[in-house]
Amino acid sequence: MNIAEQVEQLKRRLQEYNYHYYVLDDPLVPDAEYDRLFRQLSALEQKYPQYLTPDSPTQRVGDKPLSHFESVQHEIPMLSLANAMHDDEARAFDTRIRQKLEPGKVDAKIEYNVEPKLDGLAVSLLFQQGALIRAATRGDGETGEDVTQNIRTIDSIPLRLLSDSPPAILEVRGEVYMPKAGFERLNRLQQKEGKKPFANPRNAAAGSLRQLDPKVTASRPLNIFFYAVGKVDGIELPDTQSGRLAVLRTMGLRVCPEIDVVKGIDACLAYMQEIANKRDMLPYEIDGVVYKVNSIKQQQALGFVSRAPRWAVAHKFPAQEELTVLQDIDVQVGRTGALTPVARLQPVFVGGVTVNNATLHNAAEIKRLDIRIGDTVTVRRAGDVIPQVTGVVLDKRPENAVVFDFPAVCPVCGSDVVIDDGGIVARCSGGLFCDAQRKQTIIHFVSRNAMDIEGLGEKLVELLVDKGLIHDVGDIYQLQFDQLLKLERMAEKSATNLLAAIEKSKQTTLPRFLYALGIPQVGETTARILANHFTTLEAIESATSEELQSLEDIGPVVAQDVMVFFRQAHNREIIENLVHAGVHWPDINKGDQHSTELTGKTFVLTGTLATMSRNEAKAALVALGAKVSGSVSANTDFVVAGDKPGSKADRATKLGIEIINEQQFQKLLGNTDLDPEDV
Repeated sequence: MNIAEQVEQLKRRLQEYNYHYYVLDDPLVPDAEYDRLFRQLSALEQKYPQYLTPDSPTQRVGDKPLSHFESVQHEIPMLSLANAMHDDEARAFDTRIRQKLEPGKVDAKIEYNVEPKLDGLAVSLLFQQGALIRAATRGDGETGEDVTQNIRTIDSIPLRLLSDSPPAILEVRGEVYMPKAGFERLNRLQQKEGKKPFANPRNAAAGSLRQLDPKVTASRPLNIFFYAVGKVDGIELPDTQSGRLAVLRTMGLRVCPEIDVVKGIDACLAYMQEIANKRDMLPYEIDGVVYKVNSIKQQQALGFVSRAPRWAVAHKFPAQEELTVLQDIDVQVGRTGALTPVARLQPVFVGGVTVNNATLHNAAEIKRLDIRIGDTVTVRRAGDVIPQVTGVVLDKRPENAVVFDFPAVCPVCGSDVVIDDGGIVARCSGGLFCDAQRKQTIIHFVSRNAMDIEGLGEKLVELLVDKGLIHDVGDIYQLQFDQLLKLERMAEKSATNLLAAIEKSKQTTLPRFLYALGIPQVGETTARILANHFTTLEAIESATSEELQSLEDIGPVVAQDVMVFFRQAHNREIIENLVHAGVHWPDINKGDQHSTELTGKTFVLTGTLATMSRNEAKAALVALGAKVSGSVSANTDFVVAGDKPGSKADRATKLGIEIINEQQFQKLLGNTDLDPEDV
């Protein structure tokens, strides 16, 4: 084999590996093998520069920064899409389509290509005889900017189409985006280097693609999905939108795996809901879905209106970011004493709800964002995530904006504020003497996964504390029937039921009791680890830092918090009062503990289980020595799939991880007598 043939063979192999890695998500070889072939090709090209071509995988990153971006005239305009903000508007879009295509068939159902609407930057790529020769941003739809050098740095974009007989001309449209994980890594790096973090993945993607130096773009985690064909010459394409996307995929062009074909507007709306449900689990940001008439002939018949096609619409999710005014900052004290600043906002509708308050996390975040009372701020809400302030519009800052001084003493009890966790978290030093902590500690103590006192909810706890009937958790077991009857809206039956629930809670387990105490950093899993290892409360109370840190998942911070908690005389006194009141738990016989077949195995739960709740399933697994993770990875051993499993099951299938149903899961837990009809 001569040199030219060696170079071509290496290029083809690397292109094929890129295709399987980035497009099919199915790597053919380890990274080390890819790197070895890449270095081999690079060495040959350096030694024989006559065989170096622009479409070589070694030529992704150019050497010279640009002085400016050249303008590019799109041969076929890149049109924008009309928006549908509500279901009614989406139905109206479908009605217009049917009236124009099938005026005599009111009940006709149109076939639609449906896809997520990525929140990125639209681009157009031009391939000539299979080679990438130009890339441009959308711009105003008629004219964009030439970003060819930067587009070439994105590994998932082929420099040459995977086709033995590529079309003479193929122009494709796509969306450049930054994956969520990459965005988080980039912002951590920005902060580490003292640079301003990006507001959101879309801004990060746009800023990265418009760098004059392609080396900067190459360092950014950009990716792309292709969604349409523009100009084409020398190839016959299918007569459906979905068919054309399938052809693009075979040529090595990445297409979103969530794309589907449905019939009728009801199916479109069902798809919208499906995507909305998995939105937060997707590895990229989306702001809605797009419905496109699937038939190309029907698209052509429908035509365009103004600068948008009649045959497509973007059904948008409620806005996740909005601007509003920061009216004040309050500081709340949590049950562990942590002080959290909360933004009081001019009410704004964002993410489908009206937001009045948003978290500011901590004093360091206020300083980092340079937030001042009176500022116009960006508020973000994604899914069920607590709204947060993500930025300040400095151009709108009023002259009388007030710098916020974080309090040096607890706003509830006046105790000194101490800083821990590397200078990030501020805590009240008042412990259980602080009214705010007292209420939250009691609310936590009686909660379902702790002492599980039914009927003793948050409002009643606050009332009992405010009336002076409860000063700490030990007082719960001293409550009298006559005291309860004097409370507002407390009838005889309610009082009787509450006292019965309090009595019932006295019989608990050591892990539950430890968790109920509200020790900082000690959740259910850590409480179970402590109980199973030390077996008695007395042993935990006297454990040294070295003994605590010898346990899995317990580091120096957790060990310190456990030791500090049990070294306080006030906490020991409360525990003694609880035991004296009758709170007890069965002994844990360490000699009877043994490993099970599930010890050390990692499980992921997805879907709805018929025989137990998610928390119960998690507790059962942990009790048998297993670990429960929230996401599927190569380290996952089993995925338990209940009814309507989500994308976790899909990812498990791709990774070859064993998926078990509920009946198999129950057998693993040892419930072999379970009736199959129950599952």
